[in-house]
Amino acid sequence: MTDVSLVSECESRVSSVLGRNTRELGKQHLFDGRPETCWNSDQGTPQWVALRWPQSVVVTAITAQFQGGFCGSPDSLVEVWDEDKCEWEKVAAWSLEDVGSQQTFRFPHPTSLTRLRLTFNTSTDFFGRIIMYKLDVLGNKS
Repeated sequence: MTDVSLVSECESRVSSVLGRNTRELGKQHLFDGRPETCWNSDQGTPQWVALRWPQSVVVTAITAQFQGGFCGSPDSLVEVWDEDKCEWEKVAAWSLEDVGSQQTFRFPHPTSLTRLRLTFNTSTDFFGRIIMYKLDVLGNKS
């Protein structure tokens, strides 16, 4: 089965937006396909992006593109929501590189979920800001 983008059917939340300027720097720019727009967090750590689907999806990979100098550090986490415990559960650390090219996290095995979160415990920016141009979640509907 071929993986497809799953972000068009999810709702998203972010930890913060620089200067609360959601029009120019908000979460919607993660998914608009335009290379000149981005989500820009405010300063401070941790920062995060959370996604929620109305029904279970099977996820195989995540791709993201950051601005060099404003990237999550190697201690970034990929987390899924545990319905039984009502808490976020770590899937793995995502060892992000401080580069402007697209980076991919591959799940160890296809994972069924309704909620996914990327947590950036620290940033390569001294003030803890994250600038992300693109976010995609790949897999298929369960």
